[in-house]
Amino acid sequence: MPELASVATGATGEAEPASDGRVRRGQRSGQAIVEALVGLVGEGILEPTAQQVAARAGVGIRTVFRRFSDMESLLAEMGARVQAAALPLLVGGEPSGDRSERARALVGQRVAFFERIAPYKRAGNLKRWRSPVVRDRHARLVRALRADLMRWLPELRRAPAGVADALDLAMSFEAWDRLRTEQRLARERAQAVVERMVLCLIAELAR
Repeated sequence: MPELASVATGATGEAEPASDGRVRRGQRSGQAIVEALVGLVGEGILEPTAQQVAARAGVGIRTVFRRFSDMESLLAEMGARVQAAALPLLVGGEPSGDRSERARALVGQRVAFFERIAPYKRAGNLKRWRSPVVRDRHARLVRALRADLMRWLPELRRAPAGVADALDLAMSFEAWDRLRTEQRLARERAQAVVERMVLCLIAELAR
């Protein structure tokens, strides 16, 4: 990245104070580092090195080390960016149709969401037990998924708790990730497996 001048000229023609220029450069470098981290993790590099981040961001290695010293802040920024991009995939759509139709629609929505967040969730899982930020974000996601399940299938509020708990597990990221990584199923086959589990479970609601 080319070295920026320490003094910039604004629209009024007045020189920008050197301290303001340093702040702006620092902000741009910070944004480039977060973008580099998001890009690398999205490509499957779950724990990028400082050297990889520096190369992708076009900044010096010392700049990256300074940001990495506040890892919680960096993880929070990355999480916020991923959430802003992926959340519409989770909260979109209005439930309609019978139970089976709504269940299939919900599975399809979950699959799109999980596929979008998968590399970031896997990266977060590596840090969850030592990062309050990641731990809190995980807990909020679990609660949001449960609430969304009840929104799509309100019949569960009157059903035995075990049915709702089983559906919550069947449509969790952990179950999806097991199918995709451990069992090595293609997306379409994994989605068919989840649908089968879900449809078997909601059949109990008619008994």
